Amino acid sequence: MDNAVTGLTSATPTATGQASKSAAMISSDFQTFLLMLTTQMQNQDPLNPIESSDYAVQLATFSGVEQQVKSNQLLESLSAQMGLLGMAQFASWVGMEARAAAPVLYDGATPVTLSPNPPQGASRAVLVTVNALGQEADRRDVAVSSDLITWAGSTSTGAAFMPGQYSFYLESFDANGIMLGNDVVETYSTITEARGGGGGGTTLVLAGGATVGTDAVSALRAPRSAN
Repeated sequence: MDNAVTGLTSATPTATGQASKSAAMISSDFQTFLLMLTTQMQNQDPLNPIESSDYAVQLATFSGVEQQVKSNQLLESLSAQMGLLGMAQFASWVGMEARAAAPVLYDGATPVTLSPNPPQGASRAVLVTVNALGQEADRRDVAVSSDLITWAGSTSTGAAFMPGQYSFYLESFDANGIMLGNDVVETYSTITEARGGGGGGTTLVLAGGATVGTDAVSALRAPRSAN
């Protein structure tokens, strides 16, 4: 559990390093600006010298750019901190079972829980099992219902599936045999890790390695071993 949340301690040094690098770039740019300004003064036309107001405008322009860069750095820092807070919030999800439209790991013994959602008007539903290579491994008729399905790891002919990662789809048909949809079936998987960073919010890692965003989780439940 201690290693479940990654990026919490490493994000701050990285942000600090980026800020230091940006500060060094600003300092370097300012020195370059002063050098160019000095050169401009040394090589101006004595008969038509540059107005002091022009120098002031140039200095003010550079100062404005410098302040904008610093403001951007502050916003980036705040965004990183908010990301860490969001990740800490979802750390309590680690160890829970999440329902999401993602591949699920079958260990060869423990049944997998599926959550189908047939469309309205469907009179027939076919559950299609796809292996990790994207190949259809099985298909069978199931009840036209949103009730949970316990998939025990066997084909429609009774053959056993090998351990691995599987995805499920529900083909729905109306009374005339016209397909109404071919939708991904949500499955329950154990959350093993919460990852932050990247500006895309917190990502959850599921057993087997599949990843989903927190907004893709439609339900949470306690692990079955705790029931």
